[in-house]
Amino acid sequence: MKDVLVIMGSSSDEPAMEDCMAILVKFGLSFEKVVASAHRNPEKVSKIANEAAKKYKVIIAAAGKAAHLPGVIAGHTILPVIGVPMKTSDLGGLDSLYSIVQMPKGVPVATVAINGSANAAILAAQIIAVADINMQKKLIAYKEELKG
Repeated sequence: MKDVLVIMGSSSDEPAMEDCMAILVKFGLSFEKVVASAHRNPEKVSKIANEAAKKYKVIIAAAGKAAHLPGVIAGHTILPVIGVPMKTSDLGGLDSLYSIVQMPKGVPVATVAINGSANAAILAAQIIAVADINMQKKLIAYKEELKG
């Protein structure tokens, strides 16, 4: 079992997700990176989401524009889903942010800032730390680093 699934709606999202993956590595979290569009390949996304609870602890889903990927995944799994809205050329990422954050009651998606992939990774670590004392220690040390 991997700790985190990092899923992106497009390969063009990958540069904005580099901080996320670097933080996951820093905390020693195992992850799998997948590209699958909720619009262009809904069957693949559905299959990934339906099988996720057997393979991962947390899902980080990045998407731009209509940004349905995090919500579609959340609709198929009981795992915590963290949405990362991607900055877009059309509306600067507000379209992505609103699409991810405005989920209906009963289908939550935790949402970070536009292109906030580092915070998504930190939030994933915090979720995992609830049941992992070693991750708690790593997060305490990280918070100390932030103090400079």
